[in-house]
Amino acid sequence: MVLRQMEANRWAHTELREAFILIAAKGIYKAEGQHLFQRLLADLQTLSNQALLEDFQRTSMLVDPAKQDPENPLWKYYWTVSNELEKRARGRLAHALKLAHER
Repeated sequence: MVLRQMEANRWAHTELREAFILIAAKGIYKAEGQHLFQRLLADLQTLSNQALLEDFQRTSMLVDPAKQDPENPLWKYYWTVSNELEKRARGRLAHALKLAHER
């Protein structure tokens, strides 16, 4: 039962992300794209590392990661996910170092 709910949540997030990508790529549905962007941001903290990585990989194919483009909602989401992944990695590193120093 729990696994089924986790899979349903993951599918719902993937569907939301793909809807955001489709709308944002069109560039003409700005209000709808902004609404989906806000929903994705609201879910960001509760996403698994795997879901974040999938979002990062999916959006990195659609933007130029080396070029800042804050007007592009796809780039903003890509950058936000990238920052969240980096923040989580720092936390895991700090925890690993703490464990290494325990006796």
